[in-house]
Amino acid sequence: MAMDRRELRNCFGRFATGVTVVTCLHEQGSHGFTANSFTSVSLDPPLVLVSVDRKTRALPYLKGNRFTVNILRDDQQQTAMHFAGKSQHPAPFEWDGTRIAGSLAYIDCDPWAEYDGGDHVLIVGKVTRFEYEDGAPLAFYGGKFSKVASPE
Repeated sequence: MAMDRRELRNCFGRFATGVTVVTCLHEQGSHGFTANSFTSVSLDPPLVLVSVDRKTRALPYLKGNRFTVNILRDDQQQTAMHFAGKSQHPAPFEWDGTRIAGSLAYIDCDPWAEYDGGDHVLIVGKVTRFEYEDGAPLAFYGGKFSKVASPE
């Protein structure tokens, strides 16, 4: 029996995630894409994984390159949309190297490994530096941006 891809995507969408923008610097400039398929992998060594759609225009710049995972704040929805292919002018963010200024957290990585993930490439990075602040994250649930309830 064939699986309905849209329904599978809807099922996956029941898992609430944070929203990140993965960025890198290349000789042709700064590049990035919005990703909610991001996870920590290991503390020793410190590793993270990003799942990148093979059709993502920034993928060729990311492969084998250092990158930054920018974990977005709840007020950075327009930044997420910009890097999801809905470019806005002027850009709704400022660059700070490969970092998106004002993000909730930054995780700078060196390339560690790449794996075939079907229609995605699984990129593992070794964490070289990180910073974070308190605040509310931008969340994604059921195909829409969402809010995370504050702990009480």
